This record gives sequence, structure tokens and C-alpha cells, in this order.
Amino acid sequence: MNRSLAALLAENEGVVSRGEALARMPHHVLDHAVRTGAVLRMFPRVYVDPARAGEWWTQARAAVRYGGPAAALSHLTALRVWNLPGPHDGAGTSGVPVHVLVPASQRPRGTAGVVVHRRRGFHPTGSGVVVRRGIPVCRVEQAAVDSWLLLPRDARRAAVIASVGDRLTTPARLRAAAEANVNVPGRFELLRLVNLLDLGCRSELELWGYERVFTGPDMPRLVRQVRVRVGARSVYLDVYCPRSRVNFELDGAKWHHSTAARERDARRDAELAAMGIMVVRFTHDQLVFTPEVVRAQVRAIVAARLSGAAVGAAGPVPLA
Repeated sequence: MNRSLAALLAENEGVVSRGEALARMPHHVLDHAVRTGAVLRMFPRVYVDPARAGEWWTQARAAVRYGGPAAALSHLTALRVWNLPGPHDGAGTSGVPVHVLVPASQRPRGTAGVVVHRRRGFHPTGSGVVVRRGIPVCRVEQAAVDSWLLLPRDARRAAVIASVGDRLTTPARLRAAAEANVNVPGRFELLRLVNLLDLGCRSELELWGYERVFTGPDMPRLVRQVRVRVGARSVYLDVYCPRSRVNFELDGAKWHHSTAARERDARRDAELAAMGIMVVRFTHDQLVFTPEVVRAQVRAIVAARLSGAAVGAAGPVPLA
């Protein structure tokens, strides 16, 4: 390969546009490298080092080059950058197009492997964009809102829930992004989900519990996702009754079925017990298939704790 072209590719993480290359060398040098396979044309006027062509970040970087200087990774691709659920789960580069967002005034067309979205008022240096590995990427909340109807219902909810549960964004930011885009189909359902997240729900199981189990005039006052200091770290209580100091944990299949997870939960429960907080765990099947039984147990447990002389004896819970 020509030394100047090799140096240019090395400077740009293995990706270069035709304009960048022709600013440093005659066009016949680049064209010869393409003909001989020394460089690979990934998208129109965008070339990559063949040794890095199979890397997902190379494909993403090339797609942004194709979109132009005002492009940023967006929609489903931005979800992947933020490690949120999407069609990319378990996928490599093949068959999964890269989504880029550009200003409405820009006119790059979509091509094989790239989906181009246009938006009025968008600029890659605005507050809605951050840089990851040298590439402009839409922020989490915008990516989740933009991807809402590009995903099946369960997956779209999972992406929004995980964005808050992983503390990548907040319900307030999600709400602002949804309200700023009044044309999002299914916006009412999205805002309803965001409102539940704002109440403290952090998983589908907690959403189910909020709507069908831990609510109603016959239930004690319960608060969700209470942050508590345990030694030098903070933990979050799923559903907590401050008066009785009982924490109801909702054990979903994803996080609580392995031996390591059960040992982690046991250590955490013992630490909370030492602080005077009783932990009661309900499984997915209990919450989904016998919600009325769970409701009755919650009321009975709280009543029993409130009638005991030891309640409150350990002092206030050190909230973080």
C-alpha cells in the first residue's frame, strides 16, 4: 500500500473518505489501492483498511463519514453504543445497518448498510450529541425515543427501562425528548412508561408490581428504589415500607437465578437485617400468577412488624 495512504488510514482508525484521501495524494493512488484490494470501499466514497473491515466500530465510523461532517450515530445504532437492548444483540456487522442522523439540509441518501435520518435543527455539536471513541453519538434519551417504533413492543420498553435502570439517563430527560418530538407514533404509551419509571420502577417486574400488586387504598405506604447506605456503598431497595422497615424485593429471572446472584442477594439481605431492615423476596411467578396472595402477605407482614416492639429500635435508616 502507498505509504501516504497507509499513514492516513492509521491516523483515522482505519477509515478515510475520498475527499480526505485526495487532499493528500493523486486520485490514481487511491484508485489503484482499491483495485488491488489494499483498501476496501465500504460505502460510496468511503474506504477502510481491510484488516479492520470486520470490526463494528469501523463500520460505524465509515457510516458517519458517509453521512458527512454533520452526521452522528443515532436510533438503533446509538442504542448499541450505549449497550441497550436492540436488534443488534448477539449480532456482528453483517445484516445490521448503521443509523445516522443529519441536519434536514443535508442530502446524503441511504445506501446498503446505512440508514440516513434527517431532522430540522439537528447539529452534531449540540447538547443532544456526545462523542464516543471519536464518533458523534446521539444521547441515550434521544436514541431511546427515536427507536421507539423501530423495535418490537417488548424490546422498545426494555431499551427505555434499561436506560434508566442502568443510570444512563433519567425519566425527566426521556420525557423532555419525547415531548420535543410530538410526531413519535405511540408517544402516549412511551410517556406512560416514563411516568412509571419516574415513580421508581426499574424493571418490567416492578412495573407489573406497581400496576397490579403494590398499589391500592388497602396497601401501606410504599416507596420505590430507595437508596440506602450499606457500609461504603449504596444499595437500592425495590419496594420499601418506611414505617415497618420492610423491603420487598422483586426477583426477576434475569438477575436472580444463578448461584452467584443468590449468594450476592443473601449477603445484601444480611447487611440490611443488621440495620433493622427486613427483606422479603417475591419471585416472578408469585407476582404474576398470584398477585392477590402477594398483596395479602404484604399487608400481613407490615401489620406484624408494626405490632412488634422491636420496630424502630435500631434508629433511622441511613438513606444515601
